[in-house]
Amino acid sequence: MKTFHTVAGLRQALQQERRAGKRIGFVPTMGNLHAGHIALIEQAQQSCDIVVCSIFVNALQFGLNEDWDKYPRTFQADCTKLSAAGCDYLFNPEDLEMYPNGLDTQSRVICPTMTDVLCGASRPGHFEGVTTVVTKLFNIVQPDQAIFGVKDYQQLAVIRRMSEDLCMAVEIVGAPIHREPDGLAMSSRNSYITAAERGQVTVLHRTLSAIADALLAGEKDFQALQRQGLEAITAAGFRPDYLSISHSKTLEPAAHDDRELTVLGAMFTSAARLIDNVSVVLP
Repeated sequence: MKTFHTVAGLRQALQQERRAGKRIGFVPTMGNLHAGHIALIEQAQQSCDIVVCSIFVNALQFGLNEDWDKYPRTFQADCTKLSAAGCDYLFNPEDLEMYPNGLDTQSRVICPTMTDVLCGASRPGHFEGVTTVVTKLFNIVQPDQAIFGVKDYQQLAVIRRMSEDLCMAVEIVGAPIHREPDGLAMSSRNSYITAAERGQVTVLHRTLSAIADALLAGEKDFQALQRQGLEAITAAGFRPDYLSISHSKTLEPAAHDDRELTVLGAMFTSAARLIDNVSVVLP
């Protein structure tokens, strides 16, 4: 695996691959890699000749009082995992390489839809930081395909919309959620979960799955299902952030004649904010 810290160095290397007719896949991350990230690398390898991974903890997508300073940074361990997985290139820029003129005057990419609800409602400015850095990374790597985990469902939906709106020449692919044996969605922030909480945090996935089953069984009282889900999370000792039954593409609240639905939820542990989702297609 070849590692680059500069835009110019990575561009030069990828230009040679592109001239050789290689198809380039891209997996953007913030590091602290787990099996879910490695699954993204492996999925990219199935349809691309060259796989590029980026590790960059993007300050622009962290709000006030969020965990940018303490976000786990495990670069050497990440490199070992990526190399073992057969990743071809790693892009690991410094903050000044990505934002040479500083964050305050950085040009921004704004997606006007789907960004002020769900995670966007509790994390103002978060998706503006995501769309800006992803646009920059797409411009740097110029991939044929980019792989994103479905766990961050709203992020995936926003990036798909942004790419469509801006006519980006990159195929956006969603990868299935990678889970622990008990159903907990893998996340870099799972390290914040305490031992006492670990046995209970699966309530989020269990609750969303139960709602999905009810929808498939024909239940249409969305408000009641959402209320029951919030009560279940609270009863398990956690503070819900949101729970929503939404149209899978637009993330608008579900309508009675929608067939493609996604149940999304977020909750707070003592030191972590966990998200998850379950999608269904109604008959």
